[in-house]
Amino acid sequence: MYRDACRWGLTLQTYVQLTMLDLHTRAQTLPVRLMERSIHSARYVFVENLYRSGKMPEVDYVVLSEWFDWIVRNIDLSIDLIVYLQTTPETCYQRLKMRCREEEKVIPLDYLAAIHCLYEEWLIKGSLFPVAAPVLVIEADHDMQKMLELLEQNRHRILTPENRKLGP
Repeated sequence: MYRDACRWGLTLQTYVQLTMLDLHTRAQTLPVRLMERSIHSARYVFVENLYRSGKMPEVDYVVLSEWFDWIVRNIDLSIDLIVYLQTTPETCYQRLKMRCREEEKVIPLDYLAAIHCLYEEWLIKGSLFPVAAPVLVIEADHDMQKMLELLEQNRHRILTPENRKLGP
């Protein structure tokens, strides 16, 4: 997909939407379900980026959007909390380079910057699309030890349903 987004964007995002729908609708066996991404971020960030960058034709964008809208209207996708690990594109790029995954070697910094801007528009400014749940923002440009400390500090908000309200 990263090598030829125009060709593979619709294919990948259709599959992502399907797999995310499956994850969202699976029977809940534990009190908390954690997901790295959601059907919402797939649509509001990754599909939006493909379209805005000119790598997804409008007809494909409309079809994916119509499917997403139908899903949201007809299937319970309720979520309690969005945890946004707010990280600069530069930090993401450095981490990507350190991981050295073959499929990520072609991802440019400007792609990460575009994704970051869409997350910021959606979850911080609230100006892009509806936000389906309260958002807990954790600044994540830190080393692993500091991140573990921050996650531990927020553990009760993330893992305890009655503590997820993010008011004053």
